Amino acid sequence: MACLVARQGRGLQRYTSTGGRVVVGCIPYKFKFQCDKPIDQAVEVLVISSQKGHGMMFPKGGWESDESIHEAVCREALEEAGVQGHVESKLGNWNYTSRRCGLTYEGMMFPLNVTEELGQWPEMHARKRRWVTAAEARAGCQHVWMIEALDSLVARLKVPACLDDRRAG
Repeated sequence: MACLVARQGRGLQRYTSTGGRVVVGCIPYKFKFQCDKPIDQAVEVLVISSQKGHGMMFPKGGWESDESIHEAVCREALEEAGVQGHVESKLGNWNYTSRRCGLTYEGMMFPLNVTEELGQWPEMHARKRRWVTAAEARAGCQHVWMIEALDSLVARLKVPACLDDRRAG
């Protein structure tokens, strides 16, 4: 059973040498079984609303000092989107400026091949979640660095879904 309480506070937060937070996130994804579609339409990604409800984004948050990077990715996916799955190799690193405090943050994104979607999760009352095609996510995301991470995922998944039995279902 998953923990239904989100971590609070920044006491264990990791910071860059310039004072910005170190943030990890994921792109939760699954394949629709449609071989006749381009990959950015055949794969679905799970987007969430920000806590203020503006736009679509992927789960992300601070990487804390008492957890591995994969544990942080899984925690953020569970807390913000209510999904669990397999964390795959990193899509890349991005630097971006926090809209709230103007500091430069370091963000790392990972694919999360979703195996379970929970009916209840810690931030279910603060966020909406929605499965969309990669193309829809690209069009609706306001964060350039998340769009670049999505493009990296789509490029990695170019093998047609119908040629890989592990992706079906």
